Amino acid sequence: MKIVDLGIQDYETTWHAMKVFNEERTENTTDELWIVEHSPVYTLGLNGKAEHLLNIGDIPVVYCDRGGQVTYHGPGQVVIYTLLNVQRLNLNARSIVTLLEHAMIKVLSQFDIEAIAKTDAPGVYVEGRKIGSIGLRIKKQGCYHGLSLNNAMDLSPFNNINPCGYSGLKVTQLADLGVTVSTQVLSGLVIKAITSSL
Repeated sequence: MKIVDLGIQDYETTWHAMKVFNEERTENTTDELWIVEHSPVYTLGLNGKAEHLLNIGDIPVVYCDRGGQVTYHGPGQVVIYTLLNVQRLNLNARSIVTLLEHAMIKVLSQFDIEAIAKTDAPGVYVEGRKIGSIGLRIKKQGCYHGLSLNNAMDLSPFNNINPCGYSGLKVTQLADLGVTVSTQVLSGLVIKAITSSL
């Protein structure tokens, strides 16, 4: 497993790089996990509906090829992209979602935060508020896109969308739950939780 730390990157550039990686990978290509923070951006998945964009202002919107509805990415949020050979790892969409949910839940528990996953609404929740999101694309025995975990960011852009397509869904982050941790350290913990489960 190769770990690639990209720092802060434009969303669209990173997305296109993931697509190229997946198109060009062979059965022998090493799986990679990409750590990144994005400049402010709203992204809509394949089933994304513009009606869930309420008052987006000047934050750009990117229609992309992951599953799911609309979400927001910005600095202070852990984003990890999972470029995995699902055939080699004997995984499918549901098992990857579960693996990523459990990884985030495990990391949050290290900070005494009790989080849960919901079968009807993928992601991770703390007291009914969403703290972690998942969106994936599986194509040609590979998967890309991945997870985002809110650490210490400006959450106000979430007020201008229906997060993940749910009207009134509230979001939270580690900083609002009394935890101070650098996004770099938090990313490392999530990477460790993912790799220990693969």
